[in-house]
Amino acid sequence: MERREELAEYIARMEFQAFDQVQNEGGRAACQDDFETFRIMRISQYLTWTEEMQEQYIREFEENLAAGRNLIEEKYARMMESTAPEEYAALADRLPVCSEEQKQIVEQIVALQVEWMEEFRQQYPHLAFAARTIHTAEDTPWNTSYETYLRGELLTYSDTLLILYGRFVAGLAASGQNLAKLTISNTVRLYGYGSLEEAEQDS
Repeated sequence: MERREELAEYIARMEFQAFDQVQNEGGRAACQDDFETFRIMRISQYLTWTEEMQEQYIREFEENLAAGRNLIEEKYARMMESTAPEEYAALADRLPVCSEEQKQIVEQIVALQVEWMEEFRQQYPHLAFAARTIHTAEDTPWNTSYETYLRGELLTYSDTLLILYGRFVAGLAASGQNLAKLTISNTVRLYGYGSLEEAEQDS
């Protein structure tokens, strides 16, 4: 197993331990007891990253956890700004403040990745249908879109990681690659499919 695969596996286990500690208002979520699905979804993402990004994220995550901050919990809290605004308003002052510059970088990244997901949906409609809805405008208290999830996640990154991530997606865009396609290619492979086309036909 190469170094990036080892780090992706480590991140998935590290995140799941933190995810297991998240307190939901409606009680424990079923997905908190489904490590294998969580593992596949998270590894699919982190396998696309560079080793430098993976190591930076691990360092940040562990340092924050040691300081009493659970970044998984913060990510879900930030999503609530769209999915549950009243509940979010009650806890917003407990979240770290994001600078306007951070927010601008995040929105630029989100716009690009939403565009990639829209392109993926056109090419693989059945696979896309099985995934999250795409746009924040489609959020409900019971459904968090790809856009809202991504925004919540990126807002937990440090300036250092956000710059690394921004350069990463810019590089993919410059070379004509689609991060949504790369990530979901990893997902279907981990589920045993030989290709996106094979998984699409089986969906």
